[in-house]
Amino acid sequence: MDRCTLTGVATRLSAVAKFAGVSEATVSRVLNGKPGVSQATRDTVLTALDVFGFARPEPVRAERARLIGLVLPDLQNPIFPAFAEVLGVSLIQRGLVPVLCTRTADGVSEAHYIQMLLAQQVGGIVFVGSSYADAGPEQCRQLVERKLPVVLINAADENLGVAQVCVDDAAAAEQALVHLTGLGHERIGLILGPSGHVPSVRKLAGFGRFWQARGERRWRSWVDHTVFSVEGGRLAATRLVTAGVTALVCGSDALALGAVRAVRRLGLEVPRDVSVVGFDDSTYMAVTDPPLTTVRQPVRAMATAAISSLTAQLDGRPLPGGAAGHEVLFEPELIVRGTTGPAPVDRTLASAH
Repeated sequence: MDRCTLTGVATRLSAVAKFAGVSEATVSRVLNGKPGVSQATRDTVLTALDVFGFARPEPVRAERARLIGLVLPDLQNPIFPAFAEVLGVSLIQRGLVPVLCTRTADGVSEAHYIQMLLAQQVGGIVFVGSSYADAGPEQCRQLVERKLPVVLINAADENLGVAQVCVDDAAAAEQALVHLTGLGHERIGLILGPSGHVPSVRKLAGFGRFWQARGERRWRSWVDHTVFSVEGGRLAATRLVTAGVTALVCGSDALALGAVRAVRRLGLEVPRDVSVVGFDDSTYMAVTDPPLTTVRQPVRAMATAAISSLTAQLDGRPLPGGAAGHEVLFEPELIVRGTTGPAPVDRTLASAH
């Protein structure tokens, strides 16, 4: 064997070992079919070979790693690619192959993707921020009949009997309100997604409890539902700021960016006249102008929990409380940056009259 061939083999062993999180000696044992390697480690090494485009050993060349569907509403909202990245790497490290499925404007829906995944004998599906019910009654029936492992992350609808991983949306709203009221704000608006969207419903519940505990009865007039987009946030914020609120809590960072745009178009400034809080802590929110105060989702921890739940189902292990009662809630974290500040005295006094 010449020097170039030896160098190529060494490079392959090193790359696969690093990606799979094992030693080069372990990779060599798998390639040569030697005993002493667990099935889970073996699957991870074989999947790493697939990722790098290296041929599998001849005896296992016909084997296929299990496919796992990752179903997302879109890739425009930065939080969804963030989840997809962590989920994809975690699956590959477990010897599973992620298949990214994202709804498109030309009509490729969750139902289409599920039908395609089922035809490929997919091993399981992780839904991120989308609706299990959107799959359609026929697809839902097939998923149930096949007892296919499914995990939902921040599901858009109520989904009984399905393992779920969620951020604590009510706590997120309350964290933002504690921060803003501590800055002297007394009229705080809430911009949410469409009515019935479960994360929005939960944020609204936390918002309502906060004000009810303080005897404030006007809080319902400070709530606006809209579509999850910058333009949706702008329209909702224009109404609420015109009505006299001095701060806005938004159900996504995109909505918050729209709110900042609305404040400026009204001839006001953020945070001098109106404070704005987003949700997600998406990519680049630390470098907006001004940097966005937002509530961060623990993406890595949530994705890890989702994959743990999925692999437990794949292995036939029971989930805590059974699948119907298995919802894991994660605490969010308020990240204070430049879009929140003290309540403006002139607008606060004006709104009190």
